[in-house]
Amino acid sequence: MSGTCEISADIIEKDLKYLELLSHNFPTISDACTEIINLEAILNLPKGTEHFLTDLHGEHEAFQHVLKNASGVIKRKVNDIFGNTLRESEKKALCTLIYYPEQYIDIALAKEDDPDDWYKITLNQLIQVCRNVSSKYTRSKVRKALPADFSYIIEELLHESEARPNKQDYFNGILDTIISIGRASDFITAICNVIQRLTIDSLHIVGDIYDRGPGAHIIMDILCNYHSYDIQWGNHDILWMGAAAGNHSCICNVIRICTRYANLETLEDGYGINILPLARFAMDVYSNDPCKSFKPKVTNDYFKEKDLKLMAQMHKAISIIQFKLEGEIIKRHPEFNMDDRRLLDKINYEKGTIVIGGKEYVLNDTNFPTIDINNPYKLTDEEKELMSKLHSSFLNSEKLEKHVRCLYSKGSLYLKSNSNLLYHASIPLNEDGTFKNVKLGNKEFCGKEYLDRVDRITREAYFNECDSKNAHYALDYMWYLWCGPDSPLFGKDKMATFERYFINDKITHKENKCPYFILRDNEEVCNNILLEFGLSPKHSHIINGHVPVKTIKGENPIKANGKLLVIDGGFSKAYQPETGIAGYTLIYNSYGLQLVQHEPFESTQTAIDEGKDIISTNFILEFNSRRLKVRDTDIGTELISQIHYLQMLLNAYRKGIIKERK
Repeated sequence: MSGTCEISADIIEKDLKYLELLSHNFPTISDACTEIINLEAILNLPKGTEHFLTDLHGEHEAFQHVLKNASGVIKRKVNDIFGNTLRESEKKALCTLIYYPEQYIDIALAKEDDPDDWYKITLNQLIQVCRNVSSKYTRSKVRKALPADFSYIIEELLHESEARPNKQDYFNGILDTIISIGRASDFITAICNVIQRLTIDSLHIVGDIYDRGPGAHIIMDILCNYHSYDIQWGNHDILWMGAAAGNHSCICNVIRICTRYANLETLEDGYGINILPLARFAMDVYSNDPCKSFKPKVTNDYFKEKDLKLMAQMHKAISIIQFKLEGEIIKRHPEFNMDDRRLLDKINYEKGTIVIGGKEYVLNDTNFPTIDINNPYKLTDEEKELMSKLHSSFLNSEKLEKHVRCLYSKGSLYLKSNSNLLYHASIPLNEDGTFKNVKLGNKEFCGKEYLDRVDRITREAYFNECDSKNAHYALDYMWYLWCGPDSPLFGKDKMATFERYFINDKITHKENKCPYFILRDNEEVCNNILLEFGLSPKHSHIINGHVPVKTIKGENPIKANGKLLVIDGGFSKAYQPETGIAGYTLIYNSYGLQLVQHEPFESTQTAIDEGKDIISTNFILEFNSRRLKVRDTDIGTELISQIHYLQMLLNAYRKGIIKERK
């Protein structure tokens, strides 16, 4: 057992108050002994399987499928269990059933002459799969994962073998009864959900749930109800968090990106944001403007021409307001060092040109009906009224509030988990690899201290209800985290939004990456980052997203001799042409680390109708010579600590320092 059996009275006295509180949960010697035995047994179980995903960008169907098939793990388990005893078509059908039981049962039954026989065969197969995925957990943990309606029955079937002569009739009797009383479909759905639930022990989302794809709100609904997950915020997440906190520049950016990708359904249907005032404003102000640079990026024929025209007008309208508001933030905060992003006052409105970096460029659009050339950052009265309505709509969205609170309660800027350091984008570094000092208010911070301070600021921006200087600064800093040059969530010298819209010369569109993205392939630099966060370089990894890995051009997601893993493989359809794949999942189980590379996902309906799974390729990154156990994990460290205090309590009972409570 962990710790020592004999603990001195002096040591017990130091923690007596805590031990007395602990005695309420374990009131007798027997209770304490039972819990110690239970925890020691758990320490010797195999480590739970962790899945890491990043840069989902609203691709809810692909995300749901990857969760349902556990990034291909369930398919491999079905192959391992049934081998050559089932045809490939039968294994494919079983997998589709496990992923989509409610939708697939009727399809399967329509092909069968004897539904009862199909039910019995299928139930037997599902129980075998469920036994396999539950074998690495305690009965208590499995029991907590079971649905209330069928908890007792599933538990009986999982722990009783029909191969045992005395139990065969009992086992078959349960299945026959389930079928005869008409609960077979419900039972199949329940056990399929248990298989999905137990295959992934914990889920890490390394940032950027929002923007581009149509279903960020659906992803958040799934996550908020998921059994075990955490989120490391990306700059797109922080943008929505800033909008929900009331930052007007963040609100504009959120709406701008939604109009750019023709993704208004997330705003309107997902969060109930009323964008009708923006539509009216845009139609009024830009009615005769073709808004060529603001046409939405669409890949289908779903939208009519008039819809696309209106979205382009809304896109331009909100962008101009955004540039005005951002200019005011930059003026308020010279310490942001972003004066080069105040561009509206660099325009020669008569010539239709702009000076950037000392060079004059011709604008491809010179229609600025809402800009006062003498005060270009001033909102018109109509723009002020519009922003007031949008502000109210964002702050009064109950669904958005629920999701943002999940992002705060389950999220952070970085996470240390089982010797892995997770953060979305970067750590600000100097060119020589040392940690860069970044100014926050009147003080400078670097490395871990900087990220810890920024994490606090993001929480203050949302939860601080005081109308104070600190609260206003925190709210402005949410926007800086979205696009600031030293933001750990962005990592570039600028966000060239204005240039992409108004200047044809693509040299102005270039966004230079910060030194981190050059130095992240340097093993020594990665080791220093791990040490800064209190991790041993020998056994630890840095896990990032943010920058898509251009697999199609031969780029390797494994950096710095395996110390850093970039797992953004283009989950978003918008990035798949440059990555050549459709995302990665990093899987960390008791055997080691493996990277799963996904091919594009067609649709949920195709997956159900045709049994089309995501084609995934596995790459072993690290293989453990010794299978990892729970005691090797962060949870194991916590359990060892609990055992220590339970042993102290046990000694306190036996020495008469604390009396048993019953």
